Amino acid sequence: MRGGENEYVAHVLELLRRWAPVAARRMFGGYGIYRGDIMFALIADDTLHFKTDAGNRADYEAAGMAPFSYARAGRAAVSMSYHTVPPDLLETGDELGAWAEQAFAAALRARRTAKPTRKIRRPAASG
Repeated sequence: MRGGENEYVAHVLELLRRWAPVAARRMFGGYGIYRGDIMFALIADDTLHFKTDAGNRADYEAAGMAPFSYARAGRAAVSMSYHTVPPDLLETGDELGAWAEQAFAAALRARRTAKPTRKIRRPAASG
């Protein structure tokens, strides 16, 4: 991140860098948080959300954390497979790395099960 950007994002990155090299990229009014080319977290409205799936979702639900959702004008809200990170994890950052590791693992599992994109076949040039 460069100077002048969101202080909350800078704080989250500082805490997460104790765990692994991470970077933030602007997206849709928020930020995607990446380790390498894997997005495992997002920040929207100064709230951190980690990637969840069957492997780690119960931890967030037990802590009373809601899934990330958004609504577009005239449409129903859409929930995504990210959950709000318990705020106490951001106070010291001591346990944040363990939760980040599980979110990263969920992102890797999602990538492995994602359907591959189809390549468009182009006609051979005649010559």
